[in-house]
Amino acid sequence: MDFICLLLLNIFLLRTCSASPPNFVLLFADDLGFGDLGCYGHPSSLTPNLDRLATGGLRFTDFYCTSPVCSPSRASLLTGRYQTRSGIYPGVLYPGSIGGLPLNETTIAEVLKPLGYATAAVGKWHLGFGAKGMFLPTKQGFDHYLGIPYSHDMGPCRNLTCFPPDVKCFGLCDVGTVTVPLMHNEVIKQQPVNFLDLERAYSDFATTFITTSAKKKQPFFLYYPSHHTHYPQYAGPGAAGRSLRGPFGDALLEFDNTIGNLLTTLEKTGVINNTLVFFTSDNGPELMRMSRGGSAGPLKCGKGTTYEGGMREPAIAFWPGTIRPGVTHEIGSILDILPTIASLAGAKLPQVMLDGVDMTEILVNQGKSKRETMMFYPTDPNEMYGLFALRLGKYKAHFYTRGATHSGTTPDQDCPVFAVLKAHNPPLIFNLEADPSEHYPLPLVGRPDLQAVLERIMKVKEQFEASMVFGESQILKGTDPNLEPCCNPECSPKPRCCHC
Repeated sequence: MDFICLLLLNIFLLRTCSASPPNFVLLFADDLGFGDLGCYGHPSSLTPNLDRLATGGLRFTDFYCTSPVCSPSRASLLTGRYQTRSGIYPGVLYPGSIGGLPLNETTIAEVLKPLGYATAAVGKWHLGFGAKGMFLPTKQGFDHYLGIPYSHDMGPCRNLTCFPPDVKCFGLCDVGTVTVPLMHNEVIKQQPVNFLDLERAYSDFATTFITTSAKKKQPFFLYYPSHHTHYPQYAGPGAAGRSLRGPFGDALLEFDNTIGNLLTTLEKTGVINNTLVFFTSDNGPELMRMSRGGSAGPLKCGKGTTYEGGMREPAIAFWPGTIRPGVTHEIGSILDILPTIASLAGAKLPQVMLDGVDMTEILVNQGKSKRETMMFYPTDPNEMYGLFALRLGKYKAHFYTRGATHSGTTPDQDCPVFAVLKAHNPPLIFNLEADPSEHYPLPLVGRPDLQAVLERIMKVKEQFEASMVFGESQILKGTDPNLEPCCNPECSPKPRCCHC
């Protein structure tokens, strides 16, 4: 009881003492599965720094993204709203996409800016580039940005080096588009990017931002959406060949090394006890890549699907002296990060429909979640089909199931793209506490208790879908090759001449 009281006092002081508002470091992996980290049971992953976060912090077992692919999850993470509201659907944004995260959406950075926070993003943006870079992080509340504005496979990579000394990237990536650029704020610094040096540049940028902010005694928000462990994997000399897991393991280790550098910097600058570090991932593993594609552990299927493997993610919250080490089985979501950060910082919430809830009670007291439900939209949501699945407490109902190309090559026949769309009436119901692998649908016949659960689920579904107003699709606005970022915009012929 005394410990709980101290924690509550700590939070009270953080909220009321304007001299020391908390800092926030948000780490977002790419295509990382529920079973990919050592602290989540992988036998050969080398992730000592993430394991340190898990040992000293709070590890979630039931944490969800909002989409089984990249761009929609990133939109939900930064806005606290399902991607259907902001229009980041169907699928993902591309280098020449006309649309992007609408500028009238409010990001975490924009929530914190009025309180005097320094803000920086480093890594994979993937929420649009647009005409003259109109959708870049610097237009969405971030003071500083270093990174690739979309996925690093969205450009020719056949002749690029992904591992030292000169191991070429595995696969072809996208062709017929510009090579992948590295941008500093709104300026292209390098095209194509040098993968062997990229993580060092990110680490230096992020640690410098923390150090500068700490010296100024300015609260800060650092958002690091990593390219790791998305295909094609890459790693510089500090991680290449140093894991037991091949290219995927090396890429994961490189990400982990950067996390270690961030933790060391937080310690050296004396702000680690006043900083919430939160780690999670955007969607499940790309199983079609086999050993280069990650692991969902015991969960069913992976990226591209609304099964657990596609949308349940590892998540860790670390804050020495405030978050007690442990494990929580409460339901959480990337939607909840914006409301939680706003609550801890004492910031005002955006005056829009939010889908996230404040997780402070879970983080500080390992208490109950305000979230009882989780909605599962497919990669291509629409109003006619609505939700594909819904979790209520320990029960999950599938109204539709479908495989995905991203989850091909697995022995489970429900996962590949050949598992076509199938409607379920009544829905398939699983008890995720007893059957997290979604192997055994529960029989409804002779089970009035489950019939009652189903009635509740259908009522929640009806209410939610009635409240959902689909925003204009930013992705269906299409693409324009002239919008692709080029370091020499007047050159010819494009895209080949975009090389600096």
